[in-house]
Amino acid sequence: MARFVTLLSSQRPRQARNDAPSTTGGLMSNQPIPSGAREPTLLQALTPLALLVALLALAVYLFGEDASYGPNQVSLMLCAGAAAIIGVRNGLDWGALQHSLVHGISLAIVPIFILLAVGGLIGTWILSGTVPTLIVYGLKLLHPSFFYPAACLICAIVALAIGSSWTVAGTLGVALIGVAQGLDMSPAITAGAVISGAYFGDKISPLSDTTNIAPAAAGSELFAHIRHMTWTTVPSLAIALVLFTVIGLGSSPGGGSEAFGDLPRVLGEHFDLGWHLLIPMAVVFVLAMTGFPAYPSILIGALLGALFAVVFQPDVVVALAGDDALSRPMALVAGAWSALSDGYRASTGNAAVDDLLTRGGMVSMLNTVWLIVCAMGFGAMMESTGLLERMVRSVLKAAQSTGSLIAATIGTATAANVVAADQYMSIVLTGRLYEPEYRRRGLDPVNLSRALEDGGTITSPLVPWNTCGAYMAATLGVATFDYLPFAFFNLANPLLAIVLGYLGFKVLRLPDGGSADGSAPAPDDAGTAEGATPRAG
Repeated sequence: MARFVTLLSSQRPRQARNDAPSTTGGLMSNQPIPSGAREPTLLQALTPLALLVALLALAVYLFGEDASYGPNQVSLMLCAGAAAIIGVRNGLDWGALQHSLVHGISLAIVPIFILLAVGGLIGTWILSGTVPTLIVYGLKLLHPSFFYPAACLICAIVALAIGSSWTVAGTLGVALIGVAQGLDMSPAITAGAVISGAYFGDKISPLSDTTNIAPAAAGSELFAHIRHMTWTTVPSLAIALVLFTVIGLGSSPGGGSEAFGDLPRVLGEHFDLGWHLLIPMAVVFVLAMTGFPAYPSILIGALLGALFAVVFQPDVVVALAGDDALSRPMALVAGAWSALSDGYRASTGNAAVDDLLTRGGMVSMLNTVWLIVCAMGFGAMMESTGLLERMVRSVLKAAQSTGSLIAATIGTATAANVVAADQYMSIVLTGRLYEPEYRRRGLDPVNLSRALEDGGTITSPLVPWNTCGAYMAATLGVATFDYLPFAFFNLANPLLAIVLGYLGFKVLRLPDGGSADGSAPAPDDAGTAEGATPRAG
């Protein structure tokens, strides 16, 4: 999903791995404001963002947890319209803005297809018994006292191996949410643990698309970038594990709520369980580890789940079809097809278990798709009208020290996640805007690439309308603001990176001690260029 490689390669030689996928271009461009058009003012740049904050707050006040099921989408569309009006008032052509809108939304097509495929995968993996098997095994192996840190660590290891936080959340994450409910643990804290582990592994895996995009945007080398990130990611994960352990030790050691007390028995009565039902998950992980694209990998996993359901759970499939007029072969096809489209609908007689298993299907992701389309449209309008870049220029003027520059980079990438609603746009746009300043100050590009990930990658699942936040909420079944306080890794990492930036710890300089253009480097926080850590050979 590295969608901006062509854009990046037009700016500087690519130094990330050679096998990263390329595209035909990105939303952002370096073209100047068209002749006759005016530069936006800072007030104009802030107006759509202020309006968005006000409308989102009003939506939450009026609709509560249902704000993401329509009101937020309306807010984003209205603010996109406000940005477009400002652009037209400044002399931009509506036809060009409309083209940017279409192109900006098109950048979300691959994530949308992945999202739909994950919906189908959840439905067929429940129908096939894959998710119920994972839940039963998890209930046997995981104790409440160490469940949260174990969930975080398991997701971190798998994400490191396959390089995809989305795949981890859509597979292990779904099962761990089920295990949490069976153990009477908090789904919100579990979702925070899953996301913390998944994003740690994703961030430092050389197989991850964002881990390749960030050094490409900053002009650094891939493995130097990964090594430099460990100074912020490893301590942040340690902090998260400690907090999850403290919470877990304070949890009740009981074996689950009364409603879920018989969960293994209920699942065993309705599904034929066994280790062989984990094969679809193993296939998806192997495909991811070999660098196979995410969308076909997940779609193959969904189809394998449907096949395993027909072979190993035929009675369950026929019951899901719910049409006695169909022959058994046609009922098997209809049931598997229904799981892909509408998800699984449980009828075990246990209301709590039915609520746990009734989920999935591509239909379940349509509201999230709606949210992503509206958010990407808003981001496209903010970028194409020059409003986002105008805000960043104001921030750069205030970033006088090295620490403040790193803080500004992380803050801008985080804000871009809010405004542009996509982590790839956040990384590339922020990298493009800040790279000249890092060069001018004689800072090694690994400082920029790390800051891009500390702000762009890590905070993306914390924004409800961002593609990542919308995906995690839809996949795990937990609202973004519910799991946000417990995504300890994602909260700690940007803060730790900012603190280290102000302390000058592991802030590397270019080898010659000067800037790329030969000018003297700007002073660091201590007032000297020598206070920073020299670049290790």
